[in-house]
Amino acid sequence: MRKIIFNILFIFFTNVVISQNLIPIDTTHWEITAKSYVLENYKGEDAIYLQAGYMTLKDSTFLNGTIEFDVYLKETQAFPGVFFRANESDGEQWFMRPHLSGKPDSNQAAPAIKGITPWQLYFGTKYSFPYTYNFNDWTHVKLVVNGNKAQVFLDHSEKPNISWNLFLPNKEGEIIFRGGNFKAFHIANIKIDKTSKNLIDFNPGKRKPIKGLVKEWEVSDMFEEKLLNNPKNINSIIKNREWKGEIQIEEGIAANISRKILLRDGSPGNTVLTKIVVHSDKNQMKLFEFGYSDRVVVILNGTPIYKGTNKWRSRDYRYLGTVGLFDAVYLNLKKGKNELSMAVSEDFGGWLITGRFNNEDGIKILKPKN
Repeated sequence: MRKIIFNILFIFFTNVVISQNLIPIDTTHWEITAKSYVLENYKGEDAIYLQAGYMTLKDSTFLNGTIEFDVYLKETQAFPGVFFRANESDGEQWFMRPHLSGKPDSNQAAPAIKGITPWQLYFGTKYSFPYTYNFNDWTHVKLVVNGNKAQVFLDHSEKPNISWNLFLPNKEGEIIFRGGNFKAFHIANIKIDKTSKNLIDFNPGKRKPIKGLVKEWEVSDMFEEKLLNNPKNINSIIKNREWKGEIQIEEGIAANISRKILLRDGSPGNTVLTKIVVHSDKNQMKLFEFGYSDRVVVILNGTPIYKGTNKWRSRDYRYLGTVGLFDAVYLNLKKGKNELSMAVSEDFGGWLITGRFNNEDGIKILKPKN
């Protein structure tokens, strides 16, 4: 009799959960990979206290629909949020920056591309919005995904706080929640409804492109950054490279090296060469404005002529390392073909290169195979 009653109750509660699209937070439904975690009732909700890790929904993929959850934030540097359509090292994501509450970049929509989240490229009002978080109650997040579009609604807002076009091809993938660095957060009330995918007032932000940029760069295989410390190594570095193809400008801002190269593939190195070939009508000097992330060595016709750093916090404690035309170099071009290479090294935040000539009179950028 007791077994029959248990089975009836189990079926009842299971049906309630399914009807509400609520996913129980337990090790049956989630694969939890974290430094530590606790399953507990917190502030009246059945929750997980997740530290330095993530939790992946088992036996399920997601393409379109609604994902909802509650998170109890702390005013500390961390990045709690959700990955969706995750496939190996690629996926779409939206996360919060509670330590930047009220600031323009208090959250972020961005892809993960070969394991790198290039927020130093996808920045500004198109992909973030100011929001003042409540640190004394649960914050409710609702994410709606339909095709190549997504919206986020915070704290049961009737209108979206942000709408954006997704970054990767439409492909089913995993749903992953993270707590954010080594700071732990409580997450509760995870709901997934694959039938609810209606967008409201979809109006994505716009971004003004930079005019006159080099449209594509040829990119090499990866090598160790320390080789650049000795200028005598430059010619051998160039000679030993295997060229992997072209990367194009995105957002009208910069080319994303991660589109072609996997940074953390188990082999040593965090640096590639990106290059263009410039034909000059005569011997002349031209100003080349450029941007990069995180570090660069500029090489003209086999000779290094500039070295710089543009990584996160490299210039002051709030410097983001976002990419733009913040540096420039005068190039002594010879008559005929000139090879301009940028050795670009990456830590995190975006592996990027961009540039333009402020005056293209008497020069022509050749196609990579010329």
